[in-house]
Amino acid sequence: MSTASTRRPAGRYGRSSDERADRTLRTVGAVLAVALLALVGWFGYHYVGKNRISAEVISFELGERSVRVHLEVRKDAGADGYCTLRSQAENGAEVGRADFRFEGDATRIDKVVTLRTTSPGTTAQLLGCHAD
Repeated sequence: MSTASTRRPAGRYGRSSDERADRTLRTVGAVLAVALLALVGWFGYHYVGKNRISAEVISFELGERSVRVHLEVRKDAGADGYCTLRSQAENGAEVGRADFRFEGDATRIDKVVTLRTTSPGTTAQLLGCHAD
């Protein structure tokens, strides 16, 4: 006894609906991947290329009602802007936040700033720097 094949003859009835769906999914996936790559590139360019001021916390000293922070700021010559610092208490509550301005033609500035706090702080964090 022989068994009959349930497969369609190749090329006789055109593509199956599964093959068309697979092709559509591949096309949509490729378009979404290109869009995501373009979006990541755009954000990267504007974050790195347009940020004319950056800074780093070198050290900090804790006080009863203040935190002294040693900042190293790097910026384009003539760029003006500010950096935002904050301090948190041991339980994570924010006890101080302030903006510190940096102006002038110097491209590298080492500065010690004092951040006043409402209670003893345990940290000094640089939240970011922004050009005017």
